[in-house]
Amino acid sequence: MSANMINMLVKSLGETCYMVMIAAVLATLIGLPLGIILTVTRPGHILENTGINHILGAIVNAVRSTPFIILMVAIIPLTRIIVGTSIGTTAAIVPLTISAAPYIARIIESSLLEVDPGVIEAAQSVGASPFQIIWKVLIPEALHSIVLGVTLAMISLIGASAMAGALGGGGLGDLAIRYGYQRFQADTMIATVIVLIALVQIVQSLGNRISAKLNKNKLN
Repeated sequence: MSANMINMLVKSLGETCYMVMIAAVLATLIGLPLGIILTVTRPGHILENTGINHILGAIVNAVRSTPFIILMVAIIPLTRIIVGTSIGTTAAIVPLTISAAPYIARIIESSLLEVDPGVIEAAQSVGASPFQIIWKVLIPEALHSIVLGVTLAMISLIGASAMAGALGGGGLGDLAIRYGYQRFQADTMIATVIVLIALVQIVQSLGNRISAKLNKNKLN
């Protein structure tokens, strides 16, 4: 592999990390309140509201069920409004965020539902408000599980960012398609796959360590 191709690989890796990190942060900021609302409005929970729960759940499920490649094309007008273009690394962040947010919302909902109901009842018995229960009981108790879930979401975003390359999204996917596939450069394709695998391994390892540390601190 030439020095020029190595430079392109490093640049593409940087673009992929940029897309994934920004999209993960934005999707978490959106998914966290959605996941909390989905949890606390469930029947029997602290802010039970069947109407809100069903409507929000339907919206989340609708977005989650849309394949990323279709979603990316469908929201091109929205992407242009937000970033001024539908092509490029920054433009790809919009569909990546919209795709990941409902997934993270469900992950957070699942994590919060794992919290022992007895802990919630104990907080209610001492007069804690719903807001206090959410931020001082639910989230701290489920934080290690939430971290693992967000880690999985980031790994999914890495795969989605590679697909974004098919529509001019940049990153490793774009490099693999333009050089590895269209120009039949097998070494570029192999190198791209190896870098993607290594990136996934790094993200998963970091997520596991952070989650384990948070869980250990909670037990202590």
